[in-house]
Amino acid sequence: MMKVWLAIFVLLFGATELLQWVKQFSLPLPMLLLGGALLAVTSNYDKLTDMPFHLDYEKPEALPEDSPVAQLDASQAPVQKPVRDAVSDRSGRQPISFTIRKPHLPEG
Repeated sequence: MMKVWLAIFVLLFGATELLQWVKQFSLPLPMLLLGGALLAVTSNYDKLTDMPFHLDYEKPEALPEDSPVAQLDASQAPVQKPVRDAVSDRSGRQPISFTIRKPHLPEG
């Protein structure tokens, strides 16, 4: 039983001394900012697959010049006319409205 008390005393004494050392320890602001940025990048590393520094990064392929989309000029582009409704206001914009229909529950 005495060994347990001695181990607890040593651990608490070590934790107290460590806390005192950490209270006096300080880093300059640029080091804190750099550490925060590094922590943010490493914690989100799996979400950054489109960044060049990621291991799974693949350079996007360029659109070929002879594709039909690239050859489409303004004279061939389809022209869409705005649809006007009788309910539209004076500015030409249509109001956003819809009916919410609740599902009919059988009585019983």
